[in-house]
Amino acid sequence: MGEGNKVISDNNFLKDILRKDFFENTDYKGVRIHTRFPPEPNGYLHIGHAKAICIDFSLAQEYNGICNLRMDDTNPGKEEKEYVSSIKEDVRWLGFSWEGGLCYASDYFDFMYDFAVSLIKRGFAYVCNMTQEEVKANRGDTKTPAKSFYRDRPAEESLDLFARMRSGEFPDGAMTVRAKIDLSSGNFNMRDPVIYRICHKSHHRTGDRWCIYPMYDYAHPIEDALEGITHSFCTLEFEDHRPLYNWVVDHMENLTIKPKQIEFARLNVTGMVMSKRKLKKLVDLKLVDGWDDPRMPTICGLRRRGFTPSSIRNFCEKIGVSKVASTVDYKFLEHCLRNDLNLHANRVMAIIDPVNLIITNYPDNKIEELLIENNPNNVSCGNRKVKFSKNLYMERSDFLKESKKGYHRLFPGGKVRLKGAYVVECIGYDLDEDEKVTTVYATYDPETKGGNTREGEKIKGTIHWVEKESAIDATVKIYENLFLADIIPDDFEEVLNPNSLKVVSGCKLEESLASAKIGENFQFMRQGYFCLDNKDSREGSLVFNRSVALKDSYKG
Repeated sequence: MGEGNKVISDNNFLKDILRKDFFENTDYKGVRIHTRFPPEPNGYLHIGHAKAICIDFSLAQEYNGICNLRMDDTNPGKEEKEYVSSIKEDVRWLGFSWEGGLCYASDYFDFMYDFAVSLIKRGFAYVCNMTQEEVKANRGDTKTPAKSFYRDRPAEESLDLFARMRSGEFPDGAMTVRAKIDLSSGNFNMRDPVIYRICHKSHHRTGDRWCIYPMYDYAHPIEDALEGITHSFCTLEFEDHRPLYNWVVDHMENLTIKPKQIEFARLNVTGMVMSKRKLKKLVDLKLVDGWDDPRMPTICGLRRRGFTPSSIRNFCEKIGVSKVASTVDYKFLEHCLRNDLNLHANRVMAIIDPVNLIITNYPDNKIEELLIENNPNNVSCGNRKVKFSKNLYMERSDFLKESKKGYHRLFPGGKVRLKGAYVVECIGYDLDEDEKVTTVYATYDPETKGGNTREGEKIKGTIHWVEKESAIDATVKIYENLFLADIIPDDFEEVLNPNSLKVVSGCKLEESLASAKIGENFQFMRQGYFCLDNKDSREGSLVFNRSVALKDSYKG
């Protein structure tokens, strides 16, 4: 457990429900578990959706079931094909496939219309002419029932109006179709909720065929029922909507099995925005570099930053699933990434702030190739050859003009080991007119190659380096949290971190990184984990994003 309300848990109460249903409940005898992931294609998916994806797809896999990917496209004003494509890409990238099929709410528009007609005929729905203001004014309270002026409208009249709504005769907001349930219900979602509204907007799939669209609370249970969904997992904000979900399902006919809605706590992560509205505002105000900005909690942003599918799946598994709302420390998400990359990312040498290092006693025209281990934690990663010569680059922070206590890097008279190469001793340095070091001079001991040391000599420091002639130029982007607060207010501009992005040009990288591929992860020795930017990198102009620092500050 973490401190306060920052929770890490290995519990998943949904598994207990599934075990009981499929091994104890006779209603499910011979039935295969069938789940669905049903995002609305009105934006890009974020880390909260990743939790839902892992729940829906992983539980279906674990219990030998199937999972649909469904686009809940009942709101044409906000939905676009661009978002549909991004959702499919994100789900695939996380490692899942929709064996149950790719479905759309719009696949069922004809059925939904016909079912609404059936409800009107049976006296369970009616057309209402009340404005939104009138409905709100007559909503009632916990002691006072709501009022509906058209509740007793004859079915024939409602059917006529509903057909005319469909034909486009009326403007937006002129009337709605409402389910006739209970105006005195303590659950206000049951006080004759709207199930159809007029909306004269073109749909990304059906074009202008429809000008009336079903409401989500009406459409969703129909979709689940028609697709044979057994367990409909959703977040806690839909708990109060479950009676309406069940009402719709109960009024459907000839169902082999009724879908069951089960709610779980949504994912909250410190320092991250989980509201599509706020995320869109960040993009619209150009406070970030689009939806895939590596500081964004979107799946495409996390992918661009260098998060791996396995690190996100592992994160979602470890935080567990519960009914209790909690907040997970962002450091734990980084911890999961770091654990994954520590095992799988090759170690390479990159100089962020370069200074010349000249080995004065090394032969002028000699270039040798040193064999360096790619990953000491994973022998299957093999080795690579790295060039070494008289002229190198070193990190500016690895040199001091005067030594101080506890400093084990390079200074005049001091010795360090160059990673995978030799022990060198500093014999001098050059300064520019601003008193900044430009060149460090050293001698090397040829007897210390590959980890050897002189008898009785103890070298405490090891630094990385890059051979000058073969080095490649690159730009490095260092990312920090986008916000300075754990909980983000509506006026999030007040807590924006002005130092959330540092762009460093003129970096020098070892030659092997010239062939780096999008999606590859590397540990820049002593710097952090990095990946090639999938948006800004070009051949001959490489850009690397820091995914996460080396130091793990998470306290589990």
